Amino acid sequence: MTLSAKKIVVPVDFSGESTNALEAAVPFGGELHCVHVLFPLSRIAPNLTMDDVTDRDRKAETRKQLQQLCQPFNVTATEVLVGTPGLEIADYAKRIGADLIVIPSHGYHGVKRLVLGSVAERVIRHAECSVLVLRRSDAE
Repeated sequence: MTLSAKKIVVPVDFSGESTNALEAAVPFGGELHCVHVLFPLSRIAPNLTMDDVTDRDRKAETRKQLQQLCQPFNVTATEVLVGTPGLEIADYAKRIGADLIVIPSHGYHGVKRLVLGSVAERVIRHAECSVLVLRRSDAE
């Protein structure tokens, strides 16, 4: 059985698991679209003044890092978004007509999962295409 997809979204958080997800997505043979989602400044630094930094500055710097990480994988597009990661990833996949999202799981459980939430779980609930959730490389 051959698996293929025309457009594949790979969310990247710059962890080693992101590289594993890119490696896992390549054999599907489609266009790879890497996406990273930044939290809005108002959520991470509510007292930040407008003169300090902007979302545009953050996106530009993050885009450079994303392109560098994704370059060896012959990625078609890189995108840096601002918002809630799970929702933004699902919306991006819908917007480009993706067939598949390949996302790593960080494997949080218990209290840590309740506090942090699960991006992969939210993507699964909101995506309109198939989602492949990869097991952590260090999982037992």
